[in-house]
Amino acid sequence: MSSHIYVALDTPDLERARALATRVRHHVGGIKLGLEFFVANGRNGVREMAAIGLPIFLDLKFHDIPNTVAKAIQALRPLEPAVLTVHAAGGRAMMEDAKAAAPPSTKVVAVTVLTSLDGDDLRAMGHDAEPHAQVARLAELARSSGLDGIVCSGEEVAAAHRAWPGGYFVVPGLRLPDHDRGDQKRIITPRRALDDGASLLVVGRPITQADDPDMAARAIGATL
Repeated sequence: MSSHIYVALDTPDLERARALATRVRHHVGGIKLGLEFFVANGRNGVREMAAIGLPIFLDLKFHDIPNTVAKAIQALRPLEPAVLTVHAAGGRAMMEDAKAAAPPSTKVVAVTVLTSLDGDDLRAMGHDAEPHAQVARLAELARSSGLDGIVCSGEEVAAAHRAWPGGYFVVPGLRLPDHDRGDQKRIITPRRALDDGASLLVVGRPITQADDPDMAARAIGATL
């Protein structure tokens, strides 16, 4: 079902974001807004996007001391996002406080290893684990901290789902076989991600950079 697809509107341009969301709204389940959009348009911009009538995934990837993250999320409570992200690397106390500060209806999910990173990147950052092992480690920390789920690549979602059957799994970096990989290093197709246990599929450029975004969203939804 296309309701699993959230379109990533990674643009600071409110009018472009609104136009894209309006075009594809019948073939996606929600809208993902990230740092680019939020820094440019703030809470008012999020409200304007919410007025289109689709759930909002606010992908701000909070990573700071627990008190700062909690207060930032409290400031977002009136927006009642469907999904909100924090970095698992922020630690247990930060994740616990983030969940406590969020609206009850908001799923708070932890970013584990960005899909733009691979093993070489992790080693350069001082981690001794490959992406799969690092994702598993951070997923367990997120689960024990009371979060709803994690963000992980499609390559890790099957293992994460087995380890955390009740978890909520957000999978970005998805591409159809004939799409350009862009800057994503660990990708799979939307259909496989869903089969492997994904709860929410984030699709950006294959929809937003298509000649016909509505047709692209419809075509991806038809594969699910």
